[in-house]
Amino acid sequence: MSHKRMPKRKAAIAAGGVAALGAAAILLPNANASQDGASDDAAAPRTLKAADASDLASQLAGLLGEAFAGSYYDAGSQQLVVNVISGDNNNVIVQAKKAGAKVREVENSLPALAAGAQTLKSEATIPGTAWAVDPRTNKILVTADSTVTGAKWDQLESTVDSLGSGMATIRKSEGTFKTFLSGGDAIFAGGARCSAGFNVTAGDGSPAFLTAGHCGVAAEQWSDAQGGAPIATVDQATFPGEGDFALVKYDDPATEAPSDVNVGGGQIVPINQAAEATVGLQVFRMGSTTGLSDGQVLGLDATVNYPEGTVTGLIQTNVCAEPGDSGGSLFTQDGQAIGLTSGGSGDCTVGGETFFQPVTTALEAVGATLGAGDAAGGAGEEAGAGEEAGEEAGVGEEVGGEEAGAEEVGGEDAGAGQDAGVGAGDEYGVTESH
Repeated sequence: MSHKRMPKRKAAIAAGGVAALGAAAILLPNANASQDGASDDAAAPRTLKAADASDLASQLAGLLGEAFAGSYYDAGSQQLVVNVISGDNNNVIVQAKKAGAKVREVENSLPALAAGAQTLKSEATIPGTAWAVDPRTNKILVTADSTVTGAKWDQLESTVDSLGSGMATIRKSEGTFKTFLSGGDAIFAGGARCSAGFNVTAGDGSPAFLTAGHCGVAAEQWSDAQGGAPIATVDQATFPGEGDFALVKYDDPATEAPSDVNVGGGQIVPINQAAEATVGLQVFRMGSTTGLSDGQVLGLDATVNYPEGTVTGLIQTNVCAEPGDSGGSLFTQDGQAIGLTSGGSGDCTVGGETFFQPVTTALEAVGATLGAGDAAGGAGEEAGAGEEAGEEAGVGEEVGGEEAGAEEVGGEDAGAGQDAGVGAGDEYGVTESH
């Protein structure tokens, strides 16, 4: 694959990488659109878009207080399901129903689940294990990879049993938990290869991008071509510990850094804001090795014990990923930036578990905003925020429907840095790369 440097004032590396070499998912426009004519009955669950469900969940968490026991988005019914600990106070159920949520009474409170996770941290921090609260089961989902055997498995199982019946479940993963550094074709540093996540503006106003922290600690300077001259330098990196994220500043201060994701085949998905993940949310991941893949959010505030150390505060999903996808973008069909690829087990042939750094947390930690300097953290009016962004950002019919397979979306000309940018005058809808 050949590479060439982009002109200085042309564009930044297209966020999320560009080579779609695996089985690409197709973003279906308006798949989560609200249905008209929903019941006005205050007690009937409302039909919601995923983004609206996330906002409602945040509101109800504050409204219900200690009675709130988590929530998730049911994509099939397009409803927000809220877990509550009602006790003797039936008013919390009434409040949640009036707000438009589907209410479910559960046994385990969030403090109880948090206490269980703390016990796992203190007694079962074993490389190859991970855990996150699953609001759909109202339990802690504990996962052990193929390296957790013998005494390590006995220790983990004993710790889970000590939490009591109905508090946690444990499952085995066929793969091995690892970060997805190496192999791929997006950003390069010596022998290391990763994927760019989202373009941002650093606190000092300079153009930059987010990627995985384990990429940031692996090398200081990164190129857009293997063996090429560096174009960006790591400013901040966190890994392991409280997250897996890095801020990498472009060396040329004139670099254009629009908020978008290049999903291959010359198609651009505009990013209009950073958003929190919701369990059940449909998400799409773009990475330089496997291209475009989709799946659902399975858990929040996940703890993963990698061989390099423990990372907390991650998003757990069933979206596949492989080495080289590290740092790549996790986003929604309507242009919300959700996460940065951290690691996991399995691959895009057999599947597996994957974990992502929340974008909102990373932005706050490094003091950056999405895109080219918009204070709101989104791409503003130019990015087609709101309904216009949703209509323009869908990579559906214009991509070519079923014809947009891996061969057409990837191709040899889709390498990182090859005409993947968007010029200063380009619109932020679904556009051809220039």
